[in-house]
Amino acid sequence: MLLKTFRWSFAVTALGLALGVWYGGWTAFGVIAILAVLEISLSFDNAVVNAGILKKMSAFWQRIFLTVGVLIAVFGMRLAFPVVIVAVTAKKNPIDAVDLALTDKDRYQQLVTDAHPSIAAFGGMFLLMIFLDFIFEDRDIKWLGWLERPLAKLGKVDMLSVCIALIVLLITSFTFAAHAHQHGGAHADKAQTVLISGIAGLITYMIVGGLSGFFEDRLEAEEERERESERSAVVLAGQAAFFMFLYLEVLDASFSFDGVIGAFAITNDIVLMALGLGIGAMYVRSLTVYLVRQGTLDDYVYLEHGAHYAIGALAVILMVTIQYQINEVITGLVGVVLIGWSFWSSVRRNRGLAETEGTAEPVDTAKVP
Repeated sequence: MLLKTFRWSFAVTALGLALGVWYGGWTAFGVIAILAVLEISLSFDNAVVNAGILKKMSAFWQRIFLTVGVLIAVFGMRLAFPVVIVAVTAKKNPIDAVDLALTDKDRYQQLVTDAHPSIAAFGGMFLLMIFLDFIFEDRDIKWLGWLERPLAKLGKVDMLSVCIALIVLLITSFTFAAHAHQHGGAHADKAQTVLISGIAGLITYMIVGGLSGFFEDRLEAEEERERESERSAVVLAGQAAFFMFLYLEVLDASFSFDGVIGAFAITNDIVLMALGLGIGAMYVRSLTVYLVRQGTLDDYVYLEHGAHYAIGALAVILMVTIQYQINEVITGLVGVVLIGWSFWSSVRRNRGLAETEGTAEPVDTAKVP
């Protein structure tokens, strides 16, 4: 099962490392390996969240996620996205942007770094909305009950998550503007860009997430009505799965922002970046499918909670990096610690349930005459 699920990841790893050696020798080999590990560590929480969504989809759409989705993730976010950033910020056409990335790597890195505030605002708001909608929902299973119970009660207030997200965005943009004016106003003009980018992230979440939820609810309603035709249910399933797939891709894009930006701390070579981050993205996708097929989220019920708390932490980190620099190691460790904590809590819960059932059985047996 493990080999079957990860076989394409292993193949892509071998091909990517081989291309790296051909392109830049053993130094490139090492850089690609480091980038792949960086991407996996930063995106492990992404795999857990994706698994929670992917388990609702059919085997066909899971294959689409692993094939078409990988092309979008690797070539779209890890290769095309940095080029698009340069094309937009430097007002160049895509061909010139690619030429700049290959011939003047220092200038290319600077342009991407300059665009970081708007990227972080978009991704931070999208991820923050995911986190807020999760913690404000009343769930049967609660991990940190002392925190989640009162938040679930607050969640009954309509549009609370949107209001909080907009307040966070306003505070961030005003703080960024004030900081820029204090230090000579070099980035004062970017405060408006941060605000617009954050609103765009919020709108993207509401549109994609709203459509996905709408069709998912419609599908569940149709399945409950036995009188409906089989064809109607199949078409609706396709609509629901498509929008959930679209939601997954936007979610993956938001998660990949920190990986793409963090990669510049290691290299400014776009070829090595695409190869290393692409290998990491492939493992994240394979891990997502593995979690679904093994039923890991059902066995370790707090994993999804830990992943969403990691999303919330990443959202805050992205918003903070608009103004301050945070080491990528810290970003990765926060997610790993939260997921590890939730995993251990799940193990302890399972052990407690097993012990309870084990002690209950002898007592019940003794009562039998």
